[in-house]
Amino acid sequence: MIQTVKTNLSRESCIAFALTPPVWERGYLARTVGRVRIGAVRKYLDGQAEHHGYASRLRPPVFRYVAREPVSLKAAHAVFDLNHHLVFATRYRRAIFDSRIGGELSGYWLRVAEKRGFAIDRMSVLPDHVHLMLRTVPKMSIEVCALALMNNAQHWMAERFAPVLVKEKVDQLWQSSAYAGTCGEVTTALMKWFLRKGD
Repeated sequence: MIQTVKTNLSRESCIAFALTPPVWERGYLARTVGRVRIGAVRKYLDGQAEHHGYASRLRPPVFRYVAREPVSLKAAHAVFDLNHHLVFATRYRRAIFDSRIGGELSGYWLRVAEKRGFAIDRMSVLPDHVHLMLRTVPKMSIEVCALALMNNAQHWMAERFAPVLVKEKVDQLWQSSAYAGTCGEVTTALMKWFLRKGD
């Protein structure tokens, strides 16, 4: 998208204003915004046990992961901070995960993210759904990340915990869709206000 925008604007600018290429520097800045700030999404993920009424249990069936040190992501000629909130629900919202399976799934997904070139910063695994906060590089779509996580988890569960899937009478681990949202240091509404003010 960046390449398309720069190329077309460069061509039009050179024609309209008799500019000499190149019009743009090679680099760019890319940051996500969203309906809510990134801090609110972090707080929401951290409070999932309470939100779903599991916190009072002696052994809540919830696993939480928070990265101690954020994984550094790099891309040529770019400065970026691209944050996404993903939610996957189990097939028929069956209670598949407990804290043990959640912990093992978390470790497996971190290896998948490292291999594929994105980073998982936070994760809350509940019995019937999973929340993740992750960061991507500019050339990677959130769809690619979501499919990598869902497909690898399906294979992993079938190898490691097939009896759980059989017990819950599901032939696949996930619903066939997922939620994906962006978040950042500022909201979309605030960014729109900044842009209008600049006019």
